[in-house]
Amino acid sequence: MTFRKILATGTALALMMPMTAAAQAMSAEEAEAMRAQLAALKAQVDRLEARLNSDAATQQQQAALAAAAPAPAPQVAAKPASETVIGWKGGPVFTKGAASFHVKGRIQYDAGLLMAPDGVDDRAKGYSNELRRLRLGGEGQLGGGFGYKLELELSDNSVDLVDTYITYEKGKWLVTLGNQNAFQSLDELISDTAGSVMERAAFTDAFGFERRLGLSAQYRSGILLAQAGIFSDSADSLMNSSDGANGGDENNSYGVDGRIVLAPKMGKTQLHFGLSGHWRDFQRLSSVAQRYRQRPFIHTVNSRFLATPGVAGDGESHYGAEFAGVRGPLWWAGEAHWLRVSRPGVGDPTFFGGYGEVGYVLTGETRSYKNGIFGTVKPDRPVGSGGWGALQATLRYDYLDLNDKDIVGGTQKGVIAALVWTPIDYLRFNVNYAHMDYTDAAILAGGKSDYGVDVIGWRAELDF
Repeated sequence: MTFRKILATGTALALMMPMTAAAQAMSAEEAEAMRAQLAALKAQVDRLEARLNSDAATQQQQAALAAAAPAPAPQVAAKPASETVIGWKGGPVFTKGAASFHVKGRIQYDAGLLMAPDGVDDRAKGYSNELRRLRLGGEGQLGGGFGYKLELELSDNSVDLVDTYITYEKGKWLVTLGNQNAFQSLDELISDTAGSVMERAAFTDAFGFERRLGLSAQYRSGILLAQAGIFSDSADSLMNSSDGANGGDENNSYGVDGRIVLAPKMGKTQLHFGLSGHWRDFQRLSSVAQRYRQRPFIHTVNSRFLATPGVAGDGESHYGAEFAGVRGPLWWAGEAHWLRVSRPGVGDPTFFGGYGEVGYVLTGETRSYKNGIFGTVKPDRPVGSGGWGALQATLRYDYLDLNDKDIVGGTQKGVIAALVWTPIDYLRFNVNYAHMDYTDAAILAGGKSDYGVDVIGWRAELDF
């Protein structure tokens, strides 16, 4: 019997005792009425006990459920918008509200071995090495759609401005003002730390592709990318220290460049079709004869095995076509580019360059593609995380023809094989072999201008 039942029964007996004593003096009818009242009181007490027991059981069930339920998550106060958040993307990224700043840097160390015929008497033969690039800078957002990028580079023992510009982005439009790439070709626009081989196609260097100071706009919508801009000369060529026939702040040359890309996706295959057109007026630089020339693939040597004599012209026009694609670990790319030098009254020579390549990521990853250019390969299993990184292989054919009209600059037919190992993000090791066949070479081999050279190149690079 529970404590509450004992209490209820005791209370009922206490009430019954005086009633029982009084009942002895009552008549039989009165006694019978008293007994009926006692029975009703006992029934009421039983109902009260049942209700108390039910309430106790409910309380026990609720306590058990509360004990089994997971503890509520602690309330975390939201970070105020004014607090600076530090992230990491190879280098620190500082974010405060809509503003951000990303520290950027790049190191490239190159070495090469040039094997030429015995008759070639040039200092480029043999082993060479250099700090190809040492770049420092940063990029970020200011809020309201405005952004910026500033990079300085130590290259060829001089400090140069690289990407140095202000941007404004709204919806599908991007406007850029400053020193920037002028949409000259797919291979030129791909970052030098994302290329499939150590150096870009021969025509990009021979035709003088470079960053220039200007204003450009890009429109991106679905598979369409349209780019156009007006440019003067490179920022370095416009400095006071470059005053003279070849440059300086009196340099008033200018050009117009445009590029359009269609990048449809068919199933798992990403395709790329591009066309570009370019026109440049030399203005004051018309008095300076232009030269078109190229190294034997590697940059660690300065000797140009192909070179035109000085070409006196008042401007250039050139155009190119691009085709590329990627499907899983396989990719391919090819370009053709024609450059015409305007020589009124003499005849305009047209030079040609192009390449075709096929590549494969042996470890199964995919080469990235975005905004009309290829990117890097991100290893699925980097070193230190149970894997050995990503390994990609490329085979490229590279052609350059600098002969036309009365201009003899030579031709090159090159075959390049490359292996790139990416052990972890932002770090790559690159080894290349190239065989170059020359005709009408600028450097003679025992009196002959037709011969071949072999090149081996190595590169270690860190980019963040």
